[in-house]
Amino acid sequence: MASVISDIDLLILGLEHRGPSHSGVIVSLLFLPIFLVYGKDATPYFIAMVQHSIIGDYLTSEGVQLLWPVTSDWYGGGIKMTSLTNVLFEWVLFVASLTILLKAKEARTLFQHHAANLLLSIPALAILLELFVYPLSFLVKLIIPHVTYLTIFAFSVLTALKSNLRMARKNPFKKSLKRFVSP
Repeated sequence: MASVISDIDLLILGLEHRGPSHSGVIVSLLFLPIFLVYGKDATPYFIAMVQHSIIGDYLTSEGVQLLWPVTSDWYGGGIKMTSLTNVLFEWVLFVASLTILLKAKEARTLFQHHAANLLLSIPALAILLELFVYPLSFLVKLIIPHVTYLTIFAFSVLTALKSNLRMARKNPFKKSLKRFVSP
């Protein structure tokens, strides 16, 4: 699910889609401190984020600024986003990602309380924004992957929000504030 975080550029006005947030250079630099803290446990997340740019967006005719800020050149494989080749490729990756998610037993963490699950609101919004970017005829071919991911992300975010609200009711802000102010 970390692979979709690069699409945060869809939510930031003035930031070009598939630009700096999709740069392998930037992802690598951002992951240096993460690798220092978590070591090899961070590797799957790093690979997920890099593969979004290298496998997913690089292949498209729109391309990606893969080496930004070293160069602002765009690189791409030339496959039209709405082509049958891309649709089939997205289906293969969808089935592969679900298989990995289920085999690694990571799906459980998406349906349990974890504060980091709130970050899944980013890819959920990115999926919703695609409704305004791509033609409906293209999106219909990918409705099952989109709805599946959107459902997983939404449920995960709602689970995290529900848990946070429950904790807030048990420990209202005033009680928490008194603990910090009172000796």
